[in-house]
Amino acid sequence: MPDVPAKLQARLERVRLLFCDVDGILTDASIYVGDAGEYKRFNVRDGLGITIWRRQGFKTGWISARPSPATSIRAAELSIDFLIQQRGSKVQSIEPILARENLGWEEVCYMGDDIVDLGPLDRAGFAVCVPPGHQEALKRAHYVTELAGGQGAVREVIEMILRAQSRWEGIVREYLA
Repeated sequence: MPDVPAKLQARLERVRLLFCDVDGILTDASIYVGDAGEYKRFNVRDGLGITIWRRQGFKTGWISARPSPATSIRAAELSIDFLIQQRGSKVQSIEPILARENLGWEEVCYMGDDIVDLGPLDRAGFAVCVPPGHQEALKRAHYVTELAGGQGAVREVIEMILRAQSRWEGIVREYLA
């Protein structure tokens, strides 16, 4: 886990809500399709990271322009607070949630990897892209993860935020008990 970059400390301290694209962030962007339906591979470390994040009192949203039963199943398993699976503007999908939660874009961490994510990446207080994201997404990111999508990148970002907010050591102590 990389140290918290000093130039990002203030951004990370403000984060209260984590939004992730799904394909390419929570998965390796592969979709397995056959007679039995559609399958996606999610990383269990991302799942534990999201569980830890939620136990700290924070909410999580997944937003995808591609509806998928596999995404719905995994979101239900992790009790994801906001699941949006529809075509259209991701910004227009997120803004009503921010209004309901009484949060601003500066309090959002958004993780995206492609051109469908440019709007939220441009607005988020902490914009994150994964390798090998699209160059337009990479240009807008405040941080590019060391880990690829579907390989624990979400967990990497959650730990970074929690470290910046001086929460991580307390979490580690819980697991030592």
